[in-house]
Amino acid sequence: MGSMFRSEEMSLVQMIIPTDAAYEVVGQLGELGIAQFRDLNPEVSAFQRHYVNEVRRCDEMERRVRFFELQLGKAEIPIPDVEEVPSEVGRSSASHPSPQQMDELEYKFTQLDKELKEINTNEEMLDRNNLELTELSHILRSTREFFEEAQTHNFDDNSAAAPGGRDEHASLLGDAEAGAVYGAHTVRVGFVAGAIPRERIPVFERVLWRATRGNAFLRHAPVDADLTDPTTNTVVPKSVFLVFFQGDQLEARVRKIAEGFSATIYPCPQTANERYDLGLQVAQRLQDLESVLKKTRDHRRRVLATVALQISSWSIQIKKIKGIFHTLNMFNIDASSKCLVSEAWVPNCFLPDMRGALSRATERSSSTIPPIVHVLATRLKPPTFHRLNKFTAGFQNIVDAYGVASYREVNPAPFAIITFPFLFAVMFGDFGHGFLMALAAWALIHWEKPLARYKEGGEIFDTFFGGRYIILLMGLFSIYTGLIYNDIFSRSVDFFGSGWDVPSVTKVVVGNWTGYSGTFNGTFYDGLTHNTSLPEDLYLDPLWNTHTYVFGMDPVWAMAENRLTFLNPYKMKMSVILGVCQMLFGIVLGVFNHTYFKRTLNIVCEFIPQVLFLLCIFGYLVLMIFYKWANFWPHSKAPSLLITLINMFLKFGNIETEDILYGAEGAQANLQSALVIIALMCVPWMLIPKPYLLIRANKRHAHAPLHDHDDQGHLLGGEEHAAPQVAAVKAADEPEEESHEPGEIIVHQCIHTIEFCLGCISNTASYLRLWALSLAHAQLSEVLWDMVMHAGFGNPALLFFAWGGWAFLTIAVLLIMEGLSAFLHALRLHWVEFQNKFYEGTGRKFHPFSFEALIKGQDEE
Repeated sequence: MGSMFRSEEMSLVQMIIPTDAAYEVVGQLGELGIAQFRDLNPEVSAFQRHYVNEVRRCDEMERRVRFFELQLGKAEIPIPDVEEVPSEVGRSSASHPSPQQMDELEYKFTQLDKELKEINTNEEMLDRNNLELTELSHILRSTREFFEEAQTHNFDDNSAAAPGGRDEHASLLGDAEAGAVYGAHTVRVGFVAGAIPRERIPVFERVLWRATRGNAFLRHAPVDADLTDPTTNTVVPKSVFLVFFQGDQLEARVRKIAEGFSATIYPCPQTANERYDLGLQVAQRLQDLESVLKKTRDHRRRVLATVALQISSWSIQIKKIKGIFHTLNMFNIDASSKCLVSEAWVPNCFLPDMRGALSRATERSSSTIPPIVHVLATRLKPPTFHRLNKFTAGFQNIVDAYGVASYREVNPAPFAIITFPFLFAVMFGDFGHGFLMALAAWALIHWEKPLARYKEGGEIFDTFFGGRYIILLMGLFSIYTGLIYNDIFSRSVDFFGSGWDVPSVTKVVVGNWTGYSGTFNGTFYDGLTHNTSLPEDLYLDPLWNTHTYVFGMDPVWAMAENRLTFLNPYKMKMSVILGVCQMLFGIVLGVFNHTYFKRTLNIVCEFIPQVLFLLCIFGYLVLMIFYKWANFWPHSKAPSLLITLINMFLKFGNIETEDILYGAEGAQANLQSALVIIALMCVPWMLIPKPYLLIRANKRHAHAPLHDHDDQGHLLGGEEHAAPQVAAVKAADEPEEESHEPGEIIVHQCIHTIEFCLGCISNTASYLRLWALSLAHAQLSEVLWDMVMHAGFGNPALLFFAWGGWAFLTIAVLLIMEGLSAFLHALRLHWVEFQNKFYEGTGRKFHPFSFEALIKGQDEE
């Protein structure tokens, strides 16, 4: 029975499908998402496959859908999700489109593409005409203002100045309208009017002056209205200009310079009456053009609004069609071109569903011949498939990030559901911080559906949202460990009443021990009066303890000077105990792999010596920790367990008096000597027998007849299970049976043995990070409270700002940064210290052909 503990059993299924039913067969299997098809044409390029034309048609439809999305973006029309679209308007049905619907979609896209391009072309042309007429109206207005200003200035100069003393520029503007006679010759004064980008006016003026040697006069004025370039759809600030000159040669030169500066030249009449009439015509044409433009834009918006309701559905349908034809290109075609041959990995639990899908496909395609199905016996390694849900998927992703489990290998994910958040909480233990973390995870879970459609959060938000259930458990476990540590935002709470009766006394130093003297429990103790008030430099004496606190740490420890002296050894030893237990559990899980794959040699030559090696050294250390906790009190002299463990090897058979932990001197020395001998014997036990037996087995196998499978359908050597032997069809790319040289076997076993022996020491030390990060988190939390929050006590105005700073730093530093640090350390403990005891992680994930995965991949893009 398949479960998360071990991957589902897989079968390699061969299907012989009639050509007329192949599309529907793949479509029905895509709806279920239960078959991972194998490419039977790996040597054929994508351009030489049978359905390449259909794939190109899908690519063209996708290009047109992207064009429609671009037009919707320019028109600022939102695209609703498929769930928000009424089914009668544009929501796609649950079933995949038929080939006839593909033709209909292609025709519809062609017509819409043509219509939108015509509308865009017409609108662009109308916008360009509107821009030209708008610029011309501004030119006519500015020209009228220029000439009116010149006439007024000329009249004032003639009435105030002597004859022949009028302004030359004002005279030139007047002469341009009426002509001028200088001496005996009549000289034509002309002008050119146009519009130019505003930032080019200074350069244009300098070039014009140099090119005409000062014989042209330029007047310009900015256009107040915003003019939009129809080509780039951007606002371009422009100015209108008038250039006055004498003679045809200067006119040609001025026009060339204006064209070189991307200026637009407009015909402007010479006389005021003609300019007035042209202005009326331009105003009328602008009014008509605005009406036409409004109707054109309304029509375009109506078309795009209809497209917006259906474009999500179209994208899904195209993805499904394209996925079907991509999959069909992986099939083989028989010589008669009447049948397609495919191979797919299918979980055994889904074989009845697959047969039902094939029956539905035969009915929908009206095929007279049903597909033929064979279950192949093969030596190919199947993919790994675990049935998951929203809760377990996050933990499985953590394991898969290290490596996908091999086929039918023990999966660490079910155990990580408990061990991962627990180890995190050991490092992050605080009731308040755990409550905030659990509250944030609960919010992500409560608003799961709307947040799942949120596309603007980015990769960081998607990571937190995907791990919402992991964060929830980490928060809940942190609440539990926070209660044990009695830490709530670095403060302790007296839930059940302290178990200490602390006198207010003077400090007493006796040898290496420091304590207090006074009255305790009504008994005279060093002559001082009994007082339960706490001194500032409180150093707790175990003699003051009256009873055990009900749950967790007694709150009096939060005020004790020797708090770290008590907590550090406790958390350090707790970390070692947790580490040894988890590593031993990992070794035991390896037995399930050895038993399932029938690796009896690994059980005898690896599992048993590994367990003995770990228990004889670090298991003995754990027992000594518990024995010391149970039998030694603070004032009694107890040996150092670390020194005892080291001397156990360095002083083999001998033991110092100060190292005696239990029993007589000889009993402890004899037991430790026996443990050392057993541990040392385990090293050659792991190193020698397995390579020797494997080399002998390979020699016998080389002279024996080769059989691929036994009668039960298992692979030779019992390494993995094959599918039931229904049809003995061999795949073309099956690997040959691997052979190992004796040298490779010996080197591999040496590396494995050295890695395990040294790893037991380094991995046990690595679990001390539980103690180190727990201490760091508690101390940092206390520093924030004392340095920030405590500063606002006694001042209500300052308290608000102190609380705001403390809350910000708590969330930013303790919850996010410290939480991420503890998460990464817990991840490392699972990947390196736990999983390397039994987990290979060399498999490949089961990736079935699934429409749901295609659509989800489209959303992520």
